[in-house]
Amino acid sequence: MKLPINVKHIKEKEYFIPILSFFTGAGFLDLGFIKAGFEVVWTNENNKIFAGMYEFGMSALSRSFEKGKIFQKISNRQSIEDISARSIVKTAFSEGRPALFGIIGGPPCPDFANGGKHRGHEGDHGRLSKTYASRICEIKPAFFVFENVHGLLRTEKHRSFLKILEKQFENAGYCIDMAVLNSLDLGFAQDRERVFLIGIMKNLTKTCLRRKLETSERGWFPWPVSEKYQNAKNRFDWPDINTNGRAPEKPGGIPDELMVFHLLSNIPENLPNAKEGFKPYSHKFKTVLEGDTSGKSFKRLHRYRYSPTACYGNNEVHLHPWEHRRLTVREAMRIQGIPDEYVLPGAVPLTAKFKMIANGVPVPLAEKVAISLYNFLRPFISTSKPRLRNL
Repeated sequence: MKLPINVKHIKEKEYFIPILSFFTGAGFLDLGFIKAGFEVVWTNENNKIFAGMYEFGMSALSRSFEKGKIFQKISNRQSIEDISARSIVKTAFSEGRPALFGIIGGPPCPDFANGGKHRGHEGDHGRLSKTYASRICEIKPAFFVFENVHGLLRTEKHRSFLKILEKQFENAGYCIDMAVLNSLDLGFAQDRERVFLIGIMKNLTKTCLRRKLETSERGWFPWPVSEKYQNAKNRFDWPDINTNGRAPEKPGGIPDELMVFHLLSNIPENLPNAKEGFKPYSHKFKTVLEGDTSGKSFKRLHRYRYSPTACYGNNEVHLHPWEHRRLTVREAMRIQGIPDEYVLPGAVPLTAKFKMIANGVPVPLAEKVAISLYNFLRPFISTSKPRLRNL
């Protein structure tokens, strides 16, 4: 599971679009954008343990990265509430602000998640979404990506807050669009829905679309769609819970890439983080049947099905399909689409590792969104002729 840059949509000597990364975490959203042809030039992570793991993992990954560039440091470890827009731009672009750059980030989501207390924008985490929106409007990048949980749309209280943010972005000169995307529907073996809100400056959308957008217009952005996998949960005949105690037969008609089997069955023993996991003490490790994911915790994966949403470390335990134990750190990373060359340090507590892994966006999902965004911006790149950089 290496991380080659996706050159299918990037011409030789194409422009690497710089981005600022807020709420960087482990950098999974960043990795998807790096693969698609963006270049991270500034990062921010307030959690010291997460920041350290990011730097360790990205440094390990950079040694095997063949093309492009891996940003290996957290630029700022303060809360974004304590960083001014001016200082961010000055640090990121010491040689001058470029004509084309963006901001990406997923503010902490517990206050909007179904598993949280629904404190929304009034919670300690929720208010950071408002701060993130304010920093975007102050810095005024050419584009931005706002990523969060689907719960942001599921309750009236959260939807009302989101509409306030949308209006704030529109008043700042952005055309915005929004979609709920599931990594399973885009060809990856995890059922994970995320809300993506994209904003692009009005003059830029006019160049890229070759028409003027109305301020309130939606549905204009080319969100990634895959006919092969769309509506995957309902279109394929997924196997039931395995009740006979023997290895189940592999069903036909389901793409291999949508099954966790291909992620968990070929992990070398000497691969870093491959043996890191909690010791199995509970009797549930032996009694929960393969494919029984009905409980709030102790969900045993089915080898020939997709994984439920990865939320390890948040009162949820995912069990290995055919072994009586929890998933290892590397297995959890595989289910998030993290390349094997990304390594987490051994000295960090397992709880912190699993929490950081679960907090991130699946790398393949981030990459699909990033490719769509990069392709959308192509007309501006070709007409404005920004500086070029070799791949």
